[in-house]
Amino acid sequence: MNNSIAQAPSHSAENPTNDFPPLFIVLNAGSGAKDAATVANALEKIFHEAEQPYELLLCQRGDDLPEMTRKAVGQAAQRNGVVAAAGGDGTIRFVAQEVLAAGLPFGVVPLGTFNYFARDNGIPQDVELAAKALIAGMRAGSERGVQVGQLNDEVFLVNASLGLYPQLLADREEFKQQHGRSRIVAKVAAFLTLLKRDIKMLLRIEHSGGQQQSGEEVLPASTIFVGNNAIQLEAIGLEPESEHVQNGQLAIIALPPMSATERVAVAFHGMIGLLGKSQNVTHFTCRQLVVEPLSRRHKRSVKVAMDGEVSRMVPPLTFRVGPKPLRLIVPLSKGSET
Repeated sequence: MNNSIAQAPSHSAENPTNDFPPLFIVLNAGSGAKDAATVANALEKIFHEAEQPYELLLCQRGDDLPEMTRKAVGQAAQRNGVVAAAGGDGTIRFVAQEVLAAGLPFGVVPLGTFNYFARDNGIPQDVELAAKALIAGMRAGSERGVQVGQLNDEVFLVNASLGLYPQLLADREEFKQQHGRSRIVAKVAAFLTLLKRDIKMLLRIEHSGGQQQSGEEVLPASTIFVGNNAIQLEAIGLEPESEHVQNGQLAIIALPPMSATERVAVAFHGMIGLLGKSQNVTHFTCRQLVVEPLSRRHKRSVKVAMDGEVSRMVPPLTFRVGPKPLRLIVPLSKGSET
């Protein structure tokens, strides 16, 4: 780790010269390919020029994220401030969960590889532009209520899954550590996983609150993927589901156990935006999906992924639309004043 970020800029959120709301930024040094010191210096310059009171809380390790997030949320609640996450979709998801529980406004400076959440909400991908948009949005009260998904008690913003997809993400993270963080590296890692990995599960699923009749069935599956991001769904060729997600639904994609050739074919269809036409894919929308593995091995715990971060959960797994939206600060042209 670069020693230049050991003492990251940390400024008092109190500024007697103006009445602007203070900003508490949780910066994950491990997100994306951008150097944390460069990002911290860029943010410091922008906030100083804008006379924006702020405090930067740097997470040099993943273990720092819970403590820094709690500190940011606590201070923002005491001082009527705003909490922002500077990182990839996984960092944004973690911070957003605590901010949502506290009912505070939330800002984003995207630093990840794909940045689906920021892109879906019109937030610039450039660090400086995102920071300036955040300041302007805060001061104008430009907020949008953003739908969140929930997997049991955890929040997700982009997607959640079980089966082969979480394994793909775990393999991809190992590959990135060896070969660097980029979209090309991520796609190569995914291709290799599809060639060598196979997961077979027997699942009981029950869905309700969707465009089709609620129901329950037992099906063999290799992956259950639950989408909450319109841009990602459009990119893989699920335009109808993308529209339903923007109107209070979650998109469900179920893949059966397949041969390596079939898995690569489905992935290729997704890459060229034709996943919806693949014969091996089941897809629909609903507001809640309950998934319960029937095999003894999977009943104990299953590997799940939420916004690119992999963990384990004890079934049954309940995916649902969250009961309240996230108060996201968005660029002035994208938001509505609250």
